[in-house]
Amino acid sequence: MDEEIRLIAQRLQGLRDALELDVEAMAARCGIPAEEYRHMESGTFDLSVARLQKVASANGISLDELMFGEEPKMKSYFLTRRGTGISVERTKAYKYQSLASGFKGRKADPFIVTVEPKPAEAPLCLNAHQGQEFDLVIEGRLLLKVGGKELVLNLGDSVYYDASQPHGMKALDGKAVKFLAVVINK
Repeated sequence: MDEEIRLIAQRLQGLRDALELDVEAMAARCGIPAEEYRHMESGTFDLSVARLQKVASANGISLDELMFGEEPKMKSYFLTRRGTGISVERTKAYKYQSLASGFKGRKADPFIVTVEPKPAEAPLCLNAHQGQEFDLVIEGRLLLKVGGKELVLNLGDSVYYDASQPHGMKALDGKAVKFLAVVINK
């Protein structure tokens, strides 16, 4: 995991260097506090997909270029066989497997997300991003807090919400949870 985060941090720094921007200018461009952006480039900060999506969108590049170091190439379709999607563990608790990383110009980012269990007393980390999100539980049980409301999603349950609302997830029952997450970009 540490190597993947380190590579993302290097790509963030490389992008900023290519644009000849200092940290403050890049952070302002992306709508992220400068100190937070500094941590992102150091690889010591939680590199959420929401934050990476902000950077990608603000700079006109694909999320895949930041997360996986690859530019999408396919225009008519992109097939992902079971277990073969490009994946990244952005923290010990979250693993993202991209299901459409090779499709160029997509309007949504589908992922299989695995959330590892945490101690019951561990705080729920919230984030927010542009667009909307659809989540469908395919294994385990998930606690989702969105817009101040806590929802428990069981196997087969789904939810669609405004992703600009603060939201966070937690695996329940001491077991990992897997869900299909589709982030719809606006």
